[in-house]
Amino acid sequence: MRDILESIRSWTEPFAVATVVRTWKSSPRGPGASMAVNAAGEAVGSVSGGCVEGAVYEVCGEVLEAGRPQVVRYGVSDNDAFEVGLTCGGTIELFVQRVDPAAPDHLADLLPAVDAERPAALATIVDAQDGNLVGRHLLLVDGVARGGTGDERLDAALVDAAAGLLEHGRNQMVHLGSHGERRMDELSVFVESFAPAPRMIVFGAIDFAAAVARMGSFLGYHVTVCDARPVFATRARFPDVDEIVVQWPHEYLRSVAVDERTVLCVLTHDPKFDIPLLVEALNGPAAYIGVMGSRRTHVERNAQLLERGITEEQLARLSSPIGLDLGAHTPEETAVSIAGEIIALRWGGTGRRLSDVDTPIHREQPTVALRA
Repeated sequence: MRDILESIRSWTEPFAVATVVRTWKSSPRGPGASMAVNAAGEAVGSVSGGCVEGAVYEVCGEVLEAGRPQVVRYGVSDNDAFEVGLTCGGTIELFVQRVDPAAPDHLADLLPAVDAERPAALATIVDAQDGNLVGRHLLLVDGVARGGTGDERLDAALVDAAAGLLEHGRNQMVHLGSHGERRMDELSVFVESFAPAPRMIVFGAIDFAAAVARMGSFLGYHVTVCDARPVFATRARFPDVDEIVVQWPHEYLRSVAVDERTVLCVLTHDPKFDIPLLVEALNGPAAYIGVMGSRRTHVERNAQLLERGITEEQLARLSSPIGLDLGAHTPEETAVSIAGEIIALRWGGTGRRLSDVDTPIHREQPTVALRA
């Protein structure tokens, strides 16, 4: 639902939300993608990139009028490829529910939590033997549960599931017994994570940094540009980034929170900045550490890092030279190359042309870390 929160926050009348809760094969949108329709017929968001939006729009209208949630599934076969379905060959399952902004509900607590970048996860029961449970929500914000089912054991299980998926920023369907028992499937619960945006820290306020920072923002990262030289690290040169830091890179990295979703792009290619920064980075949990420089610079830099106590195993984490082999020349092309490498490592992609491989186009789940 994150993708439509900004659009629906101004809606004051009841509306319907359709959310992708499960996918099979080559689905165009992943779990958590949402589409909302209000009483005036306005629609925002997308659940399939256009394949089934018309049909989902109609279901949203039905749910909005009747008030009863529905689970709908759309797919494709050889016989119905040109009927309502996914022409890409995949299958998606959606949970469609009515939301009333005037009623005390999960949305009233979720919006301010997301605005404040507080970690939150929303667990929604989408299928249950007890129909009264369908549509019930439990919202976990900063480890505190709000709402729930009224069953203490079930709510405790929902909290555990939500906390586990939130830790890795994942959206996923989980199955439980009617009282929260594991390895049972009497209940289907969709957990959507609203983790704060992952961080991208770009070191080196050079021309390439501006393009990489714009690409990072486009991909949903909270972007920081750091450089020790105040004449280069200015808002005029980087008007759209979230933060500009004038500080020695290794000192800044030591002071900031870095987790397994953090992406570090080291573009300075100056040993006096790079070496202490990379020692700090390689001893931390960052998901991706990409370093700009020639192949000769790469060899010399590795030798200096080994002298500083970095191990061969740690060196293997470096993406150096940074990016994929796209033949990039301009800063913008280089930023695409770097973004491509980050995405490929996140999802386990090959980085090769899709026409040359027979692997799935869409991976089911991201890897926990982006490390090569």
